[in-house]
Amino acid sequence: MATPRRPQPLLIRITHWVNVPVLVIMAMSGLEILLAYPFFGPRGAEYDWVPLSGWMPPAWMRAGGWLAGGRHLHFAFAWALVINAVIYLGYLGASGEWRRRLLWKAQPNQRYSVLQRAAYTGALGLAILEVLSGLAMWKPVQLHRLTSAMGGYDTARVIHFLALLGLIAFVIGHIVMVAVHWRKFPEMITGGKREETP
Repeated sequence: MATPRRPQPLLIRITHWVNVPVLVIMAMSGLEILLAYPFFGPRGAEYDWVPLSGWMPPAWMRAGGWLAGGRHLHFAFAWALVINAVIYLGYLGASGEWRRRLLWKAQPNQRYSVLQRAAYTGALGLAILEVLSGLAMWKPVQLHRLTSAMGGYDTARVIHFLALLGLIAFVIGHIVMVAVHWRKFPEMITGGKREETP
């Protein structure tokens, strides 16, 4: 007989909650960086099709105080995010938890709907795009192959911003789901009642 497990294992809970302040500071410091040039595309040939191009984020939405301060915060918390993600993905792989959370096929006593699985898988994909496009912008000369694969510096910047908007949409949806299923929320703090694994 398998050892009873909690619906939300400890490492999943820790990495989940670490993401909350890290992602908020990443988004706020990213908006501080954006303020230095809030348009997308090369100067004189801006991309009019990008949502919010030219938008000036208000001070309460930004962190860092100025461009260099925003960059320092962004890079510091980017490493925290990457380390947290490596721990999370390593645990998913080593424990077999990825089967329960990411597989799309129907399973007995299925805990997550196909829509939830698609949202979580999509969020992971967006996070990977954020990291890759961020690296392409950070070191466009040293990582020229990655920058070229992203379509160049300006396109990497667009991808980075659109992936951020996608992650914000995911977080809003996630908060709505928590509000709808608020009785399940304590599981993300306590881990929930132990249950048998299939």
